[in-house]
Amino acid sequence: MRAQFVLSEIGVGLRRNLTMTFAVIVSVALSLGLFGASLLMRDQVSTMKGYWYDKVNVSIFFCNKNDADSGANCAKGAATQQQKNDIKAELDRLPIVQKPVTYESSDQAYKHYKEQFGDTPVAGLVTPDQLPESFRVKLKDPTKYAVIKSAFSERPGVQEVQDQRDTVEPLFNLLNGMNIAAICVMALMLVVALMLIVNTVRVSAFSRRRETGIMRLVGASSFYIQMPFILEAAIAGLLGAAFACVLIVGGKYVLINNWLSKKIQVINFIGWDSVAAVLPLVLLIGLLMPALAAFFALRKYLKV
Repeated sequence: MRAQFVLSEIGVGLRRNLTMTFAVIVSVALSLGLFGASLLMRDQVSTMKGYWYDKVNVSIFFCNKNDADSGANCAKGAATQQQKNDIKAELDRLPIVQKPVTYESSDQAYKHYKEQFGDTPVAGLVTPDQLPESFRVKLKDPTKYAVIKSAFSERPGVQEVQDQRDTVEPLFNLLNGMNIAAICVMALMLVVALMLIVNTVRVSAFSRRRETGIMRLVGASSFYIQMPFILEAAIAGLLGAAFACVLIVGGKYVLINNWLSKKIQVINFIGWDSVAAVLPLVLLIGLLMPALAAFFALRKYLKV
């Protein structure tokens, strides 16, 4: 009988405040959708970092005959074979270096340059003798780049020690910035959702103040009086969370699977396992957040 009464009160409350309930559902859906998207974007950035940092190399470029004026290391002209052999032997002894160390000649560098720029006007601006020879070094821990730079950047015959992570780092910084922006918008939407929930509970409690007063007079406990209001908020939040899950799944299917993965095939995008890990958290927050907001709001506004 008590359960039937609580359910009937929930139905009455939802019908009386249909517009505000709909606003709560939409705001919760948008805020939790952004929350889930920010979690997935963080996973995507971590996946991309792991993928690309594992593939990028540290390049040790040697002086060539055109670099005599480019610095003290190249003052004596092109790097000698002995200097290259000494650096190769030292690299082979370093425990942080994955073996083997790859040598790239000027002709190989020019071939890769042509493959990158194809038939564009830029491709004709460079000749093979302008591109330096290099060692391509893969590190067991990419964060140890400073060890290689400090050991070899001042060596005679070495033009430059370059970490290829510098090429992809701006992309990761951009993605992290977008993630922070999404979190800020999500936080703003979450505040809006909480304010709507509190206002909805206030209106619902005010419109039923007579019923709650009678319930208090006949001995109903505070928790029993509050239960319909809390469940109304929880149901609205859960519906919003369900819509947020639909948005997340739809975004993964349409945006990533059917568009980005076909347009950008060099990126290892997150899979459905990452989405499956986020959805329960979205549903849990969608259920608990409105319920707790209603509980604390009722302590102030449900005084009969």
